[in-house]
Amino acid sequence: MQIKLELNSNKPTNWDRVKALFMDLFLGGTDSSAASIVWIMTALMKAPHIMKKVQTEIRNAVGNKAKVDEDDLPTLPYLKAVINETFRLYTPVPMLVPRETTQKCVLDGYEIQPKTTVYVNVWVITRDPECWKTSPEEFLPERFYGSDMPVKGKDFGLIPFGSGRRICPGMFMGLANV
Repeated sequence: MQIKLELNSNKPTNWDRVKALFMDLFLGGTDSSAASIVWIMTALMKAPHIMKKVQTEIRNAVGNKAKVDEDDLPTLPYLKAVINETFRLYTPVPMLVPRETTQKCVLDGYEIQPKTTVYVNVWVITRDPECWKTSPEEFLPERFYGSDMPVKGKDFGLIPFGSGRRICPGMFMGLANV
């Protein structure tokens, strides 16, 4: 059976290309999720007082249940703050996929010509003292506690999944995994 879809290519899409696309999505979402979880645990081990706060919050929210359910997640704001701070400080992908400008533009006084390859260095952005006034190099989940700053590309100080039309297609799966 032949699929009639086109995926940014002159070649017609077939099942092998569709399977390859989904494999890329699943592997990208699981690999970066696993790396994020390792960074979260590393940051918590380096800051035992923060780990204690997260443990207390989880134990209070979950109670005597054996595990945390998806229904418990809205009652865990400090855990969400820890995850957001980890995405900020230890972004899953330090350099976004290169982009190419489509037209002439001016950025910070520099004239950028069309067809210029642009690299977005997320690692530097997330440590910029102009964006993060309080100790940008330090692991401080409190900066996200009670904050509604999204990690979904709407605030350019925190873009672990990129932003705009080219945002990571595996973002929601990665967030759910973490």
